[in-house]
Parts: sequence; C-alpha cells; structure tokens
Amino acid sequence: MLQGWRSPDRGVLFVITGPSGVGKSTLVHKAREQLPDLRFSVSATTRSPRPGERDGVDYYFLSAEAFETKVGQGAFLEHAKVYDHAYGTLRETVESSLRAGQSVLLDIDVVGSRQVRASGLPAVHIMILPPDLDTLERRLRERGTDDEQVVRRRMSQVETQLRAVGEFDYVVVNDNLSTAHRCFQAVLLAAMCRREVRSSLVNQVHTQLDAGQRH
Repeated sequence: MLQGWRSPDRGVLFVITGPSGVGKSTLVHKAREQLPDLRFSVSATTRSPRPGERDGVDYYFLSAEAFETKVGQGAFLEHAKVYDHAYGTLRETVESSLRAGQSVLLDIDVVGSRQVRASGLPAVHIMILPPDLDTLERRLRERGTDDEQVVRRRMSQVETQLRAVGEFDYVVVNDNLSTAHRCFQAVLLAAMCRREVRSSLVNQVHTQLDAGQRH
C-alpha cells in the first residue's frame, strides 16, 4: 500500500492485452498487491474451469446458452470467441467499480480491446510484449497447461495480435520481470494520478488556498 495515497474520484479502466504466455497474469497480480484501489475484472466464459479455478473469482463460468442470452441483452462491455470458447466482460460490473473510485484491470485480447475502444468508455490500453517469439513459445510449453496442438494454435495467432501494437497507449516488454513490474506499475500509477480523475483533490487545494488568502 502506498503511503499518503488518496483514491481517485473515479477509477481508471485499464485494458491489458498480449499473447498467451507473455506474463500478463503475473504482472497484474503483482500490481494488485502493490497498488491500492485496483481490482481485476472477472470475465464470463463458456470454457470449463481449470484445476483450482473458482466461479465468480477467476471467471464467471456460463453455459453457451446463458452467454448468448447476455449478449442479446447487451450486458457485455466486450465479448469475443477465443480458441473455441466465448469470453466477455459484464459492463455494469466494471462501471459500478469505476464509479466507486476503484480502478479495473481488464485482461482481454485485441478484438476485445477494440470493442472497449468502440464502446466509448474511457480506458488506458496497454500491450505486454515478449522479448522475442522463441521465448514466448518456450514459456507456453513450460507452464504445462496446454497440449502441443493448443500451443501451436496459440503461436499461430501471435502475429495477428502483435501487429495491433500500434493501437495501444503503452507497451511494456516482459523480458526482465523486475523491470517489467516497475514499468507496468508506473503506467497504472500515472493514469490514476491524472487530474481528470481527481477533481475533488483539485478543489480541496483551491479551497485551502482561498481560505489562506482570507487570513
């Protein structure tokens, strides 16, 4: 927790994108440990839970039918099909957190990032890059969660994802993990300290100055 930290009046939505295996989850979890008023958006998905994952904590696990019903209701800020499964972010859940001054980290793919941008909801878009493709493939294999076919399929999608790098506000290369943590958290802090989300602090400074002029 930072010393002397004041929560922003309105939280900031951070859209985090990068290929599978690049280390997004590691950066996000470390940032949540270090920075106040920062929460991770829990996405809805039609895929089955992996070992240790809990409904409502890691994801909202929905049937394909329930997911499509919510799509028809316009309940998602973004949604897309990724590797044979559907993923989506519930808009009201995100907006409620932002109104409460909580900043939200949204880990989604390039398609989802574009949908958030098109939605008109202000967001800071950050892409996490691997140092090179060989390192990325090695990381995918070492984590041991996907079989060979899935690894190859994920790698076949990397070029499409990385070609979108010019669409993002910030890029962070996850080569040295310690450096990547510092760069990533610096971006988050800077956005949460912007004047636009801290109008009450600006007004407080003006009030104090005006009160001093009366003495």
